[in-house]
Amino acid sequence: MKVTISDVARAANVAKSTVSKVLNDSPKISAETKLRVREIMKQMNYIPSSIATGLARQSSHTVGLLIDMSKESEFLNQFFYNIIGGIESVIGPLGYELTLCNIQHHAAEDHFLNRLVLNQRVDGIIANNSVLTEELSRELDRLRFPYVSIGEMEPAASWVDFDNEAGGRMLTSHLLGQGYSKPAFIGGERNERIFSRRLSGYLQALQQAGCIVRQDWIVNGPADEHEGYRAALKLFQHGERPDSVVCMTNYTAFGVLKAARELGIDVPRQLGVAAFDEYPLSRYTTPPLTSLNIDTFKLGVTSGQWLMDHIQGSCTASRQLLLEPELIPRESTAGLQG
Repeated sequence: MKVTISDVARAANVAKSTVSKVLNDSPKISAETKLRVREIMKQMNYIPSSIATGLARQSSHTVGLLIDMSKESEFLNQFFYNIIGGIESVIGPLGYELTLCNIQHHAAEDHFLNRLVLNQRVDGIIANNSVLTEELSRELDRLRFPYVSIGEMEPAASWVDFDNEAGGRMLTSHLLGQGYSKPAFIGGERNERIFSRRLSGYLQALQQAGCIVRQDWIVNGPADEHEGYRAALKLFQHGERPDSVVCMTNYTAFGVLKAARELGIDVPRQLGVAAFDEYPLSRYTTPPLTSLNIDTFKLGVTSGQWLMDHIQGSCTASRQLLLEPELIPRESTAGLQG
């Protein structure tokens, strides 16, 4: 039997009008009451009819792009603005606005589900999978609220991503094809899905070529210049030295190149360096960096198209897509000499 607003009011021991005001985020209702009523809604699996039916007349004509303002590396990255451009190129001509929504609110009543979804301030959501967790995805599914993840998630969700596993294979196989035989992998946190996928491709390429996997040549850490530099110094100065490196990002690679230069290791004659991500440094390093081109504008376009399909009802089924990266060989992997 469908749960009604009267059922929620009865369970919460409040008037129906109070539940309605909670749904509309009325300032006349205390934060404590809002929290209690919303928790009962969740426990009873109550879905406001306006959300469940997606009434066009109540549309905000706004799409929310969720960001975590505590992570500067995300919203200060050029990729972020390419994605925004791709989304806007789709939703703008359809009369929709894009709004950036910070998820960092400490009070429970300010959670984005309350601020944006239950209060109908946006018609759909796009978010990176580091923000849009599987728990939040399940709740949005329960509410039948349109959303798309930029980044791979469980199959039930709609998501678009680049084939990071294929990218790891491409970079590692390229190094092996250039005559390097002992590649290391630097950068990335073990609990990140993107790291797991990229490392998996690296390991697959090594195994397919019959190369020994050296766990001590897989160095984790933030995928930035400092960590790339620190990890490279450690690898190059202690024990057997790898003859090439697959870097988690081109920022990591920049640190690796700096360490090699300080230690007098010639790139590419003594060390090959290849990295994920074409922008912003790959063309301008010394030597220019072999990397993967990842069309982040297309990520934005695809996520925007899928979200609008869902909002407008032309396609509400979950969809998944892995986009293929493009290898761009440059001087940093020209091959060993001597």
